[in-house]
Amino acid sequence: MPDCDVAIIGGGPGGYVGAIRAAQLGLNTVCIEYDKTLGGTCVNVGCIPSKALLSSSEHYEFAKLHAAEHGVQLGDVKLDLPTMMKRKDAVVGQNTKGIEYLFRKNKITWARGRGKNVIIATGSVPIELPFLKVDERRVLSNIGALTIPEVPKHLIVIGGGVIGLELGSVWRRLGAKVTVVELMPTILPGNDEEIIKEADKVFRKQGMEIRAGTKVTGAKIEAKRIVLDIEKDGKKENLDADYVLVSIGRKPVLTGIDAQALGLKLGKRGEIVVDPQMRTNLPNVYAIGDVVGGKLLAHKAQEEGVVATEVIAGHNVKMDYKSMPSVVYTWPEIATVGLAQHEVEASGRKYKVGRFPFSANGRARTAGDTTGFVKFIADAETDELLGAHMIGPTVSELIQEAVQAFEYRGTSEDIGVVVHSHPTLSESLKEAALGVLGRPIHI
Repeated sequence: MPDCDVAIIGGGPGGYVGAIRAAQLGLNTVCIEYDKTLGGTCVNVGCIPSKALLSSSEHYEFAKLHAAEHGVQLGDVKLDLPTMMKRKDAVVGQNTKGIEYLFRKNKITWARGRGKNVIIATGSVPIELPFLKVDERRVLSNIGALTIPEVPKHLIVIGGGVIGLELGSVWRRLGAKVTVVELMPTILPGNDEEIIKEADKVFRKQGMEIRAGTKVTGAKIEAKRIVLDIEKDGKKENLDADYVLVSIGRKPVLTGIDAQALGLKLGKRGEIVVDPQMRTNLPNVYAIGDVVGGKLLAHKAQEEGVVATEVIAGHNVKMDYKSMPSVVYTWPEIATVGLAQHEVEASGRKYKVGRFPFSANGRARTAGDTTGFVKFIADAETDELLGAHMIGPTVSELIQEAVQAFEYRGTSEDIGVVVHSHPTLSESLKEAALGVLGRPIHI
């Protein structure tokens, strides 16, 4: 293999985006990926297949429960799980083939070899419980939860974070009883408390059983049955299920890399320590994505990949995480950027809050999706936006307006005075921003 300017280890979101940007900058680029497809966890067993199943299960639930409200009579709605899974696999294939095409277009070599500069983008793996080893048959990680061959009678989800709630939502919609067991006092720990409260209420109303503040202490695994030992406030009991999804977080993984032998500096959780330009402590070695810790987000990894390659090319750039959005693709969706209210309070900074419910939004009413609200937190003196939190229909798309404002240190007035098309869901952002200023129109 010929010499290259940049060798990127890992072809996930950070690695493949970094490779494309490096090629655009004129660097001879090699992406080293041991898997049979590009795209990493996100494209193959994470973001893309889970969203495909979320979309399909939303259609199924709408047809079964809500179509009649719109005057659409569908008769007997039936689930064809194999077809749903086949579509999910096809969507994954479209994305992986799309990345392969981009590699060919940008003359990026997908191979094994060495380079002048190295970017480590080896990602993360699910964390396991010592007494409940994942076998992807009855005890599942996010990977196995995407390929269950039947609708579970009872799926227990250990962990009330993003992955657990998303995949739990898929199987609940398709007819499974779903119980979420979360060690912390609430689901979605660390999020804004009003968002958590609304999400908890909505998920319970949908039929999801949520057991927060509950610890899993043991497990008995049989051929087609799993019995979990759980404990809350000193009270012990058992939960019986046919499938268990272990979703208690992920940890960095250094596949094929001996950090100790290389002298590569790692943090307390096994993450690679990097500076704002994604440089490690080793010369010409960079790291990006889940392997450097922080929020484990595909779009974070992508931006880090761009920064690392631009630094290699001599650009004076660095990562800024202040405007990094996060999304939970349940229904309703949850999206956030910036600080939660309790974080602003802890800082001692004076602030103002504006809220607007989707129940008062005309477009939400026409769609029949009126659950949730938009919430802005702004500095009481300067009006600079400090936090934006949304739960409701397609807020994964709406959050970008707030992200843009954050990037330019915008204010609630900047959003409040801008004309928003009517009727649209985006008007809820305008109204919430006006609420910060004490002058909402439609509530």
